[in-house]
Amino acid sequence: MLDGALRNRALEVVDEITDNLRADWPPSGDRIVVASPSLAGGAAGLVVLFAYLADARSGTDDEAAAARWLDQAIDAVSDQPMEASLYGGLTGVGWAAAHLGKLLPGLDREDVNDEIDETLLEHLGQSPWPDEYDLIGGLVGFGVYAVERLPRSTAAACLECVIDHLAQTAERRPEGTTWWTNPAWLIPEAREQFPRGYYNLGLAHGVPGVIALFGCACAAGVAMGKVRPLLDGAVRWLLAQQRTEGPAAFPGWVGPAIPTVPARLAWCYGDLGLAVALLWAARSVGEADWEAKALAIARRAAEWPAEQSGVVDAGLCHGAAGVGHLFNRLFQATGEACFAEAAGFWLERTLALRQPGRGIAGYLSWSPGADGALNWLAEPGLLTGAAGIALALLAAATPIEPAWDRLLLASVPPR
Repeated sequence: MLDGALRNRALEVVDEITDNLRADWPPSGDRIVVASPSLAGGAAGLVVLFAYLADARSGTDDEAAAARWLDQAIDAVSDQPMEASLYGGLTGVGWAAAHLGKLLPGLDREDVNDEIDETLLEHLGQSPWPDEYDLIGGLVGFGVYAVERLPRSTAAACLECVIDHLAQTAERRPEGTTWWTNPAWLIPEAREQFPRGYYNLGLAHGVPGVIALFGCACAAGVAMGKVRPLLDGAVRWLLAQQRTEGPAAFPGWVGPAIPTVPARLAWCYGDLGLAVALLWAARSVGEADWEAKALAIARRAAEWPAEQSGVVDAGLCHGAAGVGHLFNRLFQATGEACFAEAAGFWLERTLALRQPGRGIAGYLSWSPGADGALNWLAEPGLLTGAAGIALALLAAATPIEPAWDRLLLASVPPR
C-alpha cells in the first residue's frame, strides 16, 4: 500500500514503537508493566506484533521477543483464574499461540492449545447460555478461536456449540434474525443510558460479528444446515437497519425508544467495520447481492470527511490505523481505487497523529482509565495501543499478508 518516503517513514515508526516495547514497557523507573496476558491490551497482543516483525525481517531478535511475551502470557493464565474471552482472557492467549505457531514453528505451544480446547468445550457446555454473544467477550470470540484451531475435532465441536448457543439466543423478527444485548452486560454508564438494553450494530459487540463468524463456519463446512438459515436472517435484519440520511448508513445500536445516532468511522462501530463483516460473509458463501451492498456501504464510508469521522487517536479499534487498515484490506480484496485513496489518507493521518516525546513512540490512546473516564493514556496493547498501530503500518509497508486480522474478522477472502 505504501511506497517511497511514506513507506520508509512508516517503517521507522514501527521500529520506534517496537524499540519501546522490546523490554517491559516502559524502562524501569517510570514503569507501566505489561501485567495483563490479554490479546487486547497485554502480552498476547505483543506476541502477535513481534511474530509478524520476525516474519517481515531477519537478523533481529523479534522471534525471541515474541517467545518471551508468549511464555509470559501462558504463565499468567496458568497461575491465576481468568475469564474465557477472546480479547481479555484465556482464548485470546490460545489464539495467539495457535495462529503464530503456524507462522513461526518456534512459537508452537500445541500442548497448551489442547488444554485450552478442552477448557473451552467444557465452558460452552453451559445451557442455557448465560453470557455475552459478541466478538470481544462472548460467543463470537470463542468461535474465532475455534476456527483458528480447525480442522481438529475438538475445535469443530467448540464451533458447533457456539453456533447452537447463537441459534438458541437468536430473536426471529419479521425483518430478520438478531441478538439482544442484555443491559447487565453493559458498562455502568451505558447501562444507565440503555436500561433495557439494545440491538448492537457494531462489529466488536454486535450482529456484524455474528454474520462474519457464520461466514467463517460456512467456508469451513461446519454445521451448514444450522448456520446458513441463521446467516440469511441476520443479513436481512442488518440491512433493514440502514438509514438514508446523513453520512453514516447505520447507527451504532437500535431498539424501542432509542434515538437513532450515527456511529463513528471505525472498526468497532459504524459502516466500515460492518461493511467488512458483510463482505466477508458474502465472499464466504458466494452471495453477489450481499457483496454489492457491502461495497456500496464501504464506498460511502470512504467519502466521509475526516472532521465528521469521530477519529481522534491512532489505534486499531476506533482510531486512524484501524480505519486505514480496513480500507487497505478492502483495496486488496477489490482493487478499487477509492479504497486505496482512503487507506493512504488514513495511514498518513496515523503518522501525523504522533507527538514525539509523548506516550509510546509519540502515541497516546484516548481510552477509559481505571476510573472509567476517558483520558490520554500510554497503551502498549494491540487493540487500542501502540502494538496495533505498528501492525497496521507494517501491513501497509510490507508484502506480508496480515492474517493476524482474522481476530478482527477483517481478513476478507479473495473472490
